[in-house]
Amino acid sequence: MKKLIIPLLFLFVSASYAQAQRIISSDWVAFRQSIDIQTSVKKKFKVIASAKVESDEPQAWSGVFASVENKNEEDGFFDNMYDRPIKSKEWQSYTVEGTIDENSKSLSFGGVSSFNGKFYFDKFQLFIENAKGVFEPVTILNSSFEVPASDPVIPKWTVGVGKIRNVKVKEYTISSDKSSVDGKHSLLIQGSGIVIKETGKIGNVPGASPKIGDMISMLEDLKDRVEFTVKNMDQYEIDYLHDEKANRIGALVMHLAAAEKYYQVFTFENREFNEEEKKKWDTALKLDQGARDEFKGHDIQYYLDIYNEVRAKTIEELKKRDDAWFAEIQMKYDISNQYCWFHVMEHQSSHLGQILFLKKRIPPQKPPLKVLEQEIKK
Repeated sequence: MKKLIIPLLFLFVSASYAQAQRIISSDWVAFRQSIDIQTSVKKKFKVIASAKVESDEPQAWSGVFASVENKNEEDGFFDNMYDRPIKSKEWQSYTVEGTIDENSKSLSFGGVSSFNGKFYFDKFQLFIENAKGVFEPVTILNSSFEVPASDPVIPKWTVGVGKIRNVKVKEYTISSDKSSVDGKHSLLIQGSGIVIKETGKIGNVPGASPKIGDMISMLEDLKDRVEFTVKNMDQYEIDYLHDEKANRIGALVMHLAAAEKYYQVFTFENREFNEEEKKKWDTALKLDQGARDEFKGHDIQYYLDIYNEVRAKTIEELKKRDDAWFAEIQMKYDISNQYCWFHVMEHQSSHLGQILFLKKRIPPQKPPLKVLEQEIKK
């Protein structure tokens, strides 16, 4: 009879935590434990935990989650209760059930919190089916959070967002609370200062004419996607150069700002860049070797701040104009103002695809030589 092998592999890092920690921004946060897991036959598992939510925002929610990673690095089973979110202000028990099979490599489980509010968790339990079809308990360290949490650390658990682990999410604080269902403490995750943007709609922008409102909402939607993609990338990732003909991701964000700035002066002032503007923007606009040499050594917020400043000017100026102006033709190229701003919109989309391509191909950063030497000595 085949045995189920489930050695525990907890992803909590103690001594090296502070060194590895990153501060990121997100409208959600998760905590987890993971185990290596192998089986020759399909087996069921279930994760049970207690939770409650205190929030005045309809969008705020939490969930218990479980995720299976397969041996080929592909994702297997996944459920975070997104389709049945936890919103109750009273303690309740919640269950996530899934399966593992011969392709399974590891099982992760934990909790997720989204948007502003207070999110409480307690009494995590994990059960895996044995050969007789009976669910057997698997030990979870600090399962009821009796070892107090101290922001951003939850002892024996890992805090992160997606595949980004061991982080401090600046919109959330982590602590222990005396409200509990098991023992003396529970885990409290509190989110604040998160601005929830309306998505999935075009137009109806206050202060803008109908067609210009449509354009502003589309420009903003794509800019949000760019920012979401890059905002938590570190210095190494922003400066990584895929090959001698590629561009760094920081330079691409700068290029988006430069192109938008050009269309501001072209459509709002009916002119080209002057000499001072050329000096400031041409390198980013051309994206040649000069851009590869110049745009590095800045964190991502440096580029996003410039992009945000340019966009604020775009929206301010577009709102001063109406749909009739949108239809006016720029004689130099025989295109309308509306087409110019359509181009700015699709230009964002084009380079977003390029950024996503490059981001997925960034190799892991090699640790400093001193760290390697220390590991060898150990």
